[in-house]
Amino acid sequence: LHPHAVLGGVPQVIGFESTPDSRLVVGENCVFREYATAHSGMPKFGGLTVIGNNCFVMIGAHIAHDNHIGNNVVMANNVSLAGHITVGDNVWFGGLAAVHQFSRIGRNAFVGGGAIVVEDVIPFGSVVGNHAKLSGLNMVGLKRRGFSKADIRDIRAAYKAIFLGDGLFKDRLEQASQDYAENPLAMEIITFIREGDRPICKPG
Repeated sequence: LHPHAVLGGVPQVIGFESTPDSRLVVGENCVFREYATAHSGMPKFGGLTVIGNNCFVMIGAHIAHDNHIGNNVVMANNVSLAGHITVGDNVWFGGLAAVHQFSRIGRNAFVGGGAIVVEDVIPFGSVVGNHAKLSGLNMVGLKRRGFSKADIRDIRAAYKAIFLGDGLFKDRLEQASQDYAENPLAMEIITFIREGDRPICKPG
């Protein structure tokens, strides 16, 4: 915990009063650099903000109330996460990125520097821009984390089938769910899309 970092501050909600039912839980081996902040949760939403193990939160980055942050997440300088966001394991955020409340960021995704994310980001995806668009897969992250060539090939094939094929998105998704029913990594992307109730970042 570096100078001026603050953990467990009350949510930035007008009129909110401090209560023991508002909590923050941080895992092991996390680093919070100067001026990083992480707020506790809102009791009416469960009251809990969770940050996993081995996270690295750089200068001025902010984790708002009721976020659920996975393991090995890296947030570069001045990244800002609004409330009620879910972030999977091994996600990297470039500096100055900002994410809209209630968004989901799938595991092993990459959010580019300065990106403004207002839609969900699929597992293994890479998004850039304002507003953020899907620019492909997080190939650097997948290779760094030991995904095999076969795994990467399967993820890439499913990505192309879902996002770059002909016809309507919903029809491509349904077809991909049949074609890749026996592939766990492809189905992770498909299931992530199906389970969400917010729009998904798509290619620009």
